[in-house]
Amino acid sequence: MPYRSTQQLPDGVKHVLPAHAQEIYKEAFNSAWEEYKDKSARRDDASREETAHRVAWGAVKQVYEKGDDGKWHSR
Repeated sequence: MPYRSTQQLPDGVKHVLPAHAQEIYKEAFNSAWEEYKDKSARRDDASREETAHRVAWGAVKQVYEKGDDGKWHSR
């Protein structure tokens, strides 16, 4: 289920990430959704959706980090 806009992202993403990080998440999720549609392309028994969410968080963490204040900040 690719996301058309950041408004469709899960609450756990929308309510914690800054706008730019949400865009990164959405784009990475959508890309991974296509890339890992075949089960054979995934490393473990994770679902297509679980895999796409992992990839999306990984993409966010390349640009942002969670600070001591609990908020996400650009690296």
